[in-house]
Amino acid sequence: MVSPPGDSGNVHGVQRDVPGACPLDCPDGCSWIVTVRDGEAVRLRGTPDHPFTRGALCNKVARYLDHTRAPDRLLHPLRRVGDKGEGRFARISWDDALGEMAQRLLAIRGEHGGEAIWPFQGTGTLGYLQGLEGRAGARLWNVLGASDHAATICSAAGTSGLRRTLGTNATIDPEGFAHARLILLWGSNPLSSHHHFWKFVLAARAQGAHVAVIDPVRTRTAAQADEHLAPLPGTDAALALALMHVVVRDGAHDEAFLRERCEGWETFREHIAAYPPERAAAICDLPVERIEALGRRLATTRPTAIRATMGIQRHAGGGMTLRTLASLPAVTGDWRLAGGGLSYSTSGLFHGDIAALTRDDLRPHPVRSLSMTRLGELLEDADPAVRALVVYGANPLASNPDTARARAALAREDLFTVVIEQVPTDTTDYADLVLPSTMQTEHLDVHDGYGHLYLAWNEPAVEPPGECLPHTEIFRRLARAMGLREPALYDDDLTLARALLDSGHPTLAGITVERLRRDGWARLGHPSPLTPFADGFPTPSGRLRLPIEEPYTPPAEAAAPGEDRLALIAGASHWFLNSMFANAPAQLARAGGPAVALHPDDAADRGLADGDEVEIGNERGSFRAQLVVGATARRGVAATTKGHWPKLLAGGTNVNAVVEERDADLGGGAVFHDCAVWVRAVAHAGAVTAGSLARWPSVS
Repeated sequence: MVSPPGDSGNVHGVQRDVPGACPLDCPDGCSWIVTVRDGEAVRLRGTPDHPFTRGALCNKVARYLDHTRAPDRLLHPLRRVGDKGEGRFARISWDDALGEMAQRLLAIRGEHGGEAIWPFQGTGTLGYLQGLEGRAGARLWNVLGASDHAATICSAAGTSGLRRTLGTNATIDPEGFAHARLILLWGSNPLSSHHHFWKFVLAARAQGAHVAVIDPVRTRTAAQADEHLAPLPGTDAALALALMHVVVRDGAHDEAFLRERCEGWETFREHIAAYPPERAAAICDLPVERIEALGRRLATTRPTAIRATMGIQRHAGGGMTLRTLASLPAVTGDWRLAGGGLSYSTSGLFHGDIAALTRDDLRPHPVRSLSMTRLGELLEDADPAVRALVVYGANPLASNPDTARARAALAREDLFTVVIEQVPTDTTDYADLVLPSTMQTEHLDVHDGYGHLYLAWNEPAVEPPGECLPHTEIFRRLARAMGLREPALYDDDLTLARALLDSGHPTLAGITVERLRRDGWARLGHPSPLTPFADGFPTPSGRLRLPIEEPYTPPAEAAAPGEDRLALIAGASHWFLNSMFANAPAQLARAGGPAVALHPDDAADRGLADGDEVEIGNERGSFRAQLVVGATARRGVAATTKGHWPKLLAGGTNVNAVVEERDADLGGGAVFHDCAVWVRAVAHAGAVTAGSLARWPSVS
């Protein structure tokens, strides 16, 4: 039984269940229950009656309570006493920390203007109060006139591409995949990165659905599919055009839908005609008969549902890739069918009042936008210069591209850096001040999921350890220390939650703070199954906008990496979530050190053998890993995973040392999967990471 809201659970001998939600950067946005006994969280489990979570948590989050009690947990404010990068600090009081921060930020704003302050927020929590979805702290930064933070690291190129095509980034409800008869998992590995979705794939399969995975890497999911196509990285749009070519050639396209519900059909039809399977086979390095066979299956199977997640758009043509993939269900007519269409994100289907929460109207003037994936470049060259960096929910020295450049920029002595964190990361080592923040069981928040249609309430289950504070409270106290008088800066968390939910949108009818606190979760008021564009597309004409420009933009490096180079893919780890849990001993033991997988031919060409310690690099930098030779990677690809902390690795670098600070074609998105590298044996091999061996997850 879920306990009444406001009951702290600290009465001796009393056991309570407290509703909550996983805060992490995952489409599944799980609803959970924390069991509290004598004021201590003693059990964490998925909410059994939640239609998407269904009582299950992933291997990463199942140990979250251990994470809250980690021996390296930050518990008190700290001031730097060594050089930047050394990670040497002295404990100070909250009053001293906020007083110093207030004085420094006010001085910087007075001398250089508010835009010299960069609030740098990542995906460490996606909550609407404490995290990125609600731009935690936005009211304070708006009052100060700080630079706007562009969160471009995850899905920006694909989001921009979908908005240009559909008028929104909101796509079909993943639960609808249960009704599909052909499922294309395109650049998506749900069995490692969002496993709750898989139950809907299995439901479709039980009704005879065919499951195809399109991915350069043989992932856990690819190993479970009915078929796996492994194109060269970044060539997905060319493959999609060839599949549409077969559909149109065979007369199986939905001419009525294309003429009545779409713009640009005649031009797009010419683009499709220019990509016969033979051309795509050469671009993608795939057998032409495999493309023909999947094209014929696509032409004759309704409904078809496509699942494309964020990895597919992290290259120079990522935005156009999503434009092209979103056009495929228009050609087949699947957008009109329950169980048909494309799934990328459901974020746009939540219509909370973000404007009331963030209050951009408090800005004294328009401000510039700074892209988080260009951190090194902007700290070096922005005009006006960035003088203060406030980092929260982010560990850019593990997660940003070109980490050597970012590290050098963070070492600037004239840069005042504050890091709000839970554990001592690579990035905290460069902070002037470190402020300890709460974890999910210790604060209030509101969550949705970008892979389902449910809201969740996160009630604080236990008191924070040490002197940890929620982000909302840190920003309230900072505003007070700065002497700011705007009343909106001091709204409590319940008031913020009500501002978010009181939008008046019909899909939020009846969903109140009181209901969420009582029940723990609620489904948004959309039909089920959802056909999101049954009444038209949210474009000026009400029609889907097919690309009229060239619909395939090749990657800059990955499709043709050059002599002795391979295309590097760094997918999601099965054991870490981005860089979260990469300091947790249990997860590190399960993950082992970094591994890189090569095709046997590529290993033989380089004189390498399974188990060798290798260095992977290019002109930007390098990192070390243990080599796994086998069927995981196709020829021409080096496959690894992201998430390891550089300071815990030999050489002090991870995979992002080789990735360029460069934008995709749309939205300023990152290009993590558009990277060419060499792979060489390490002359004097040492431990890849202390006390562990690299292991690649089994896909047998």
